[in-house]
Amino acid sequence: MATTNETANANRKPAGARVAADIENAVDSAVESTREEQLEAQVAQLQNDLKSITHTLAKLTENRVEGAKEYASAEFRQLKRRGQHVLEDAQGQAEEYEQQLKDTIREKPLTAVATAVGIGFVLALLTRH
Repeated sequence: MATTNETANANRKPAGARVAADIENAVDSAVESTREEQLEAQVAQLQNDLKSITHTLAKLTENRVEGAKEYASAEFRQLKRRGQHVLEDAQGQAEEYEQQLKDTIREKPLTAVATAVGIGFVLALLTRH
């Protein structure tokens, strides 16, 4: 708002000067309005860019998670297969030892009974103390 002095000065200016001042004010106002519109457009563009970046990051994260799940599943299946092989090998060895023990007992039954009695005696001594 113009003060009373400015109004008085404006009234004292020649008509051409007042028109020039009005035009200058209108141009300044238009330039400022254009700057505001440009800033608003830039802010809107930045918001769109941020949305796009966020969407891209979400997709990348989703892809990484899916890749990690697939990798973990593959590793789990491989470890499970290895565990099954180890278990099968251990069962095979246990069956071999069992068969060897049975064969030894058949071949030398008295030795097997004496060994069993000796082991029982040692265990009894250990548990007594």
